[in-house]
Amino acid sequence: MTLITALLINADGTAQKIDYPKTNKVDHVDDYHGTQVPDPYRWLEDDRSAETAAWVKAQNEVTFGYLSQIPFKQEIYNDLEKAYNYPKYSAPRKKGDYFYFYKNDGLQNQSVLYRQKGLNGTPEVVLDPNKLSADGTTRLTVFSLSKDGAYAVMGFSQGGSDWQEYQVMDMKTLKMLSDKVEWVKVSGAAWQGNGFYYSRYPKPEGSALAAKNENHQVYYHQVGTPQSADKLVFEDAANPQRFHTVSTTEDGRFAALYVSDRGKGKDGNGLWVMAQGQTTFTPIVSEITDFKYGIVDNVDGGFLIETNADAPNGKVVLYDTKAKSWKPFLPEKPEPLVNAGTAGGKVFAEYSKDVTSRIYVYDLKGKLENEVALPGLGTAGGFGGEEEDDFVFYTFTSFNYPPTIFRYDIASKKSTVFREPEVSFKPADYETKQVFYTSKDGTKVPAFIVYKKGLKLDGTNPTLLYGYGGFNISLPPSFSPTRIPFLDQGGVFVQTNLRGGSEYGEKWHEQGMKLKKQNVFDDFIAAAEYLIREKYTSPERLAIQGGSNGGLLVGAVMNQRPELFKVAFPAVGVMDMLRFHKFTIGWNWIADYGSSDNPEEFKYQYTYSPLHNIKAGGRYPATLITTADHDDRVVPAHSFKYAATLQEKAGTSSANPFLIRIDTNSGHGASNTKKALETAADIYAFMFHNMGLTWK
Repeated sequence: MTLITALLINADGTAQKIDYPKTNKVDHVDDYHGTQVPDPYRWLEDDRSAETAAWVKAQNEVTFGYLSQIPFKQEIYNDLEKAYNYPKYSAPRKKGDYFYFYKNDGLQNQSVLYRQKGLNGTPEVVLDPNKLSADGTTRLTVFSLSKDGAYAVMGFSQGGSDWQEYQVMDMKTLKMLSDKVEWVKVSGAAWQGNGFYYSRYPKPEGSALAAKNENHQVYYHQVGTPQSADKLVFEDAANPQRFHTVSTTEDGRFAALYVSDRGKGKDGNGLWVMAQGQTTFTPIVSEITDFKYGIVDNVDGGFLIETNADAPNGKVVLYDTKAKSWKPFLPEKPEPLVNAGTAGGKVFAEYSKDVTSRIYVYDLKGKLENEVALPGLGTAGGFGGEEEDDFVFYTFTSFNYPPTIFRYDIASKKSTVFREPEVSFKPADYETKQVFYTSKDGTKVPAFIVYKKGLKLDGTNPTLLYGYGGFNISLPPSFSPTRIPFLDQGGVFVQTNLRGGSEYGEKWHEQGMKLKKQNVFDDFIAAAEYLIREKYTSPERLAIQGGSNGGLLVGAVMNQRPELFKVAFPAVGVMDMLRFHKFTIGWNWIADYGSSDNPEEFKYQYTYSPLHNIKAGGRYPATLITTADHDDRVVPAHSFKYAATLQEKAGTSSANPFLIRIDTNSGHGASNTKKALETAADIYAFMFHNMGLTWK
């Protein structure tokens, strides 16, 4: 057992002593291809043990005790709550006579599902998730209406877990039927006939939150029957680490089966289809490679398919089911294709130009008709609907543009504001600029910088640098009400678009994968150096933040360049690069990371794995690690072992705190509004306190 003591310097110059909890070390060593790797905190991987529970309790007592002594923390929470407290709506979705939408009155823990007849009807509550649990942590994760609108699948998650339970609602009475489907994960609800397809795993043995998930199965559930009567539609027991998911076309005539094999490092998927009434799937793409295929819709005896096969930026092709041939529809463009969908007899395609949306409308022959005029540079999403629709809704947002719902009339090709947010925010008071800085290897990397007008470039501004850089995920502009109070304090928010994401197509993604992962860290480090060089901030006023794959990013760069940062926030991070594939669906990440089972990939991962590269006596930035007890995507053991190692190796040599904040009844993201606000307040408080600043 070890007891680590550190002296911290408060903003007033007085010393604050932190006694980190005792953490037992065990003599455990793994052999990776001849390399001996100690894992002294392996016992923290057991999320069901009394010893782990005691360690979590002790760590939280230290962390929350530290945070509670920051004098302005409550003031920060009050400001965040005030900024967040306004009605928030989703874009309506039409089905039959009704329009369905979500609304949060302001501070409700969960958004409420409503419907109304016509656009001028009186809204009625369909489901209020806030009434499902005492602490408001039961979430509505799936709402899928049957093709005729008579029934809906309601998916629920408890305490932030990725596990879901499906129930069925009668949309005439708004009452739940007796149907209950359990152990659903990585699934939608795809209606066809009097039932729906869904994907599930067998009930896990051992810990439901940590056990490896294998043998993903597709079932068909008929309304009004028990789960035990569900028909097994597809499984592949010989390949247990594959995903199998099903969607159905808008008219319900076809079911599409998607099969991916990311556990074997393949980034694409196979595609099979089955017409209603048939019992077997017919292959369209039977070989699983690194190419992705997704059905947009069925038209003219064929399928519109979005793919990146021989088109790194994406394209749409028409697959003729009779001739079994491929025809061009929307050729690849210089800008990445983000999404394609149909509504009102048109195809809507979203492209990304320097990380901002461009929307184009095509006829069903692939002829361009027009571009949708957007309010400015930002992010537009939606544009979905049914064939007979005359208009569609979409949402537009940017860093200084709160999400606004627009109605696009298909015939006139005009957009009008349908619903503006009732937020007390003056966009003219803030400025957003996009810059392109140079990474280590000469690559130009974009970043957005947001601040309140009148900012002085004197190197003293508290700055929060945020990144992700992985899994072909883009970070486009978006509005956050809880960011505004930070900007009002003179803060600078920076969002950088690192390699590994989808900002510039598949090639951009590939430059941040597997043996090229260091490019992501170099891009992030270069962003910090740019901000310091341009005097937005200084190492004493720079904080870094990222979650999940972004938590890995933060852990890696603070190991490599600790002198650049004053504060670090690795959230729900993948911190043990040698064992991530041992838990839940972690094997799915092998396609991006590689695997320690491969000698070459192990050697590379070992050079940057956050857990394995903490140096004894290292002087690291003040660190607040955040995770949660119900995170069954990136299990909290990653953060537990990382925190214990950081406290052990750097806790006595640095005046900075190394704390871990472990939320309860929460998962990979905050499970309700209150928890999200509490976490945000703690992050800002920790940041300002360790920068020697106060919240004015």
